[in-house]
Amino acid sequence: MSAGVHYAEDNDIPDRKILVLYATETGTAQEIADRIARECRRGHFQCRVCNVGSYPPQGLISEPLVIFVVTTTGSGSEPRAMTPLWNMLLRSDLPHDLFEAVTFAVFGLGDSAYEKFCWPAKKLARRLTHLGGRELCTRGEGDDQHPQGVDGALDPWIEQLLERLLALYPCDVSLKVLPTLGRCPPRVETANVSAETACTDPLDADQKYWDVTVQCNRRITAEDWFQDVRHIELVSERDLDYLPGDVTVIHPIAMAPEVDSFLASMGWANTADEPFSITHAMKDQSLPEHTPQITTLRILFTRYLDFNAVPRRSFFELLRWFANDERERERLDEFVSNEYADELYEYCQWVKRTIKEVLAEFRSARISRDYVFDLFPSLRPRQFSIASSPKKHPHEIHLCVAIVNYRTKLRIPRKGVCTTFLAALQPGDKLRITIQKGLISLPNDPQTPLICIGPGTGVAPMRAVIEDRVLAGSESTTLYFGCRSALKDHHYGAEWEACASAGKMTYRVAFSRDGPEGTKRTYVQDLLRLDKQRVWELLGVKRGTLIISGSSNKMPAAVRDAVKEAAEEFGNMSTEHAANFVPMMEREGRLIEECWS
Repeated sequence: MSAGVHYAEDNDIPDRKILVLYATETGTAQEIADRIARECRRGHFQCRVCNVGSYPPQGLISEPLVIFVVTTTGSGSEPRAMTPLWNMLLRSDLPHDLFEAVTFAVFGLGDSAYEKFCWPAKKLARRLTHLGGRELCTRGEGDDQHPQGVDGALDPWIEQLLERLLALYPCDVSLKVLPTLGRCPPRVETANVSAETACTDPLDADQKYWDVTVQCNRRITAEDWFQDVRHIELVSERDLDYLPGDVTVIHPIAMAPEVDSFLASMGWANTADEPFSITHAMKDQSLPEHTPQITTLRILFTRYLDFNAVPRRSFFELLRWFANDERERERLDEFVSNEYADELYEYCQWVKRTIKEVLAEFRSARISRDYVFDLFPSLRPRQFSIASSPKKHPHEIHLCVAIVNYRTKLRIPRKGVCTTFLAALQPGDKLRITIQKGLISLPNDPQTPLICIGPGTGVAPMRAVIEDRVLAGSESTTLYFGCRSALKDHHYGAEWEACASAGKMTYRVAFSRDGPEGTKRTYVQDLLRLDKQRVWELLGVKRGTLIISGSSNKMPAAVRDAVKEAAEEFGNMSTEHAANFVPMMEREGRLIEECWS
């Protein structure tokens, strides 16, 4: 521990305990939860950081003080891990004073460029208040558009949080509120073990995961096309019980040459394969899921820690303690100051500079092995929508994956860690997966009209939906698909055309780049506007369901606008009533979004 810093033990102040629950998709909320827990040490509070997905929702009523960190996904949805808790909170039979003994605070993460900015955090705070909970301080809203990113709102919010906490729970006279923590102790302690000691992988013992075999890994975009999209088939020996809209969870493995290069740059090449033990020392800081007890540096940076991530400001705050060069320390001090926030953004986020690249510039930094979990974020598992129905493909899971490969603003090549791993898989290779419940729910009656909007790889869950509906005898499904070229990236085009020719579905497709030079491009929302009368017939008159899947850019909002226009023009609604039609569909469960950033 840092000299002069006293961390109170449980038996000193047993009432100063806080539960910090985070709901995340990309890992940012987890990092912020850890940051909040560290800062709460300044007031001698002890936090327990937990993923909302692994916390039993019924336990909330016995937690006197809870801090929620909630990110926003798609166009305003909560992360998948939060859905069970949210569904529990929405139950109509809950007493209005259920949480009268619970004090809570909420920090949301979002992007103000979207209409439903920090929507899950707002809904959560409102619902907890309606159920008797007491909000400790004003809700925090971290905005990706802020010049300092999320930290622009997080820093002042943490100070407000500590002020309110200390007002409610003043420090004992023997304890002094700490202005800063300095160099925090590492969250783990490591110790060398015998070279013959076997390393462990907790993922192998997790019964929620199982082995599958790669049956097919086929490129479905043209060889000369700029984007590599793969159709991947995984085969399992066990019975697969999943539904359309469910997702496959895959833990990526970093490529060996990249790991070797990184270890060499850190000066760890000679010790990379020496086994050591890991003990979780600072329990108010989270560790990656399935962290091993015995491992090596090579294994850690291959399976658990991400050196290709773009670092947050907290990375630079800690890195400065390891820099031995005075000029490097001065530059790091500037990066973490508010005055140089724009410079840090331009240096790091704007050009997508990775941790590995930052460390290559700050060469004097010598990082202790005990601090690797504090400096490097988790190599998080990735979620991919399942593109198949188990009714049509028993024992199989199909994926439609775009391989991430681009150049940064500095013209540096970038590859996605997980998609690069998937692209390299060969038939016969094994990997461990699990399945998570998705957000899509289909109408009980297969004859209920269903409109699917799935441009690009957003068509993946739609393929599962359509296969399931066709096998159930439905002929009332409409797919709106969009891509750039009929010959280059028309994912599963032959399947859709055959199915439509057989009268089992209606297929509408927009090829945005196939028109003559200079003509207006056509997207899925443009087709919806052309089909406004039919759209109203299916959604307004026959009370059908609309599912939107794909990138959460302008497309989802444009689709909603097209439906609103259909309601106004052909449903004879006023502008005000038409604007309420889409939210009403959402409340009734007839509009579902499966979108991602």
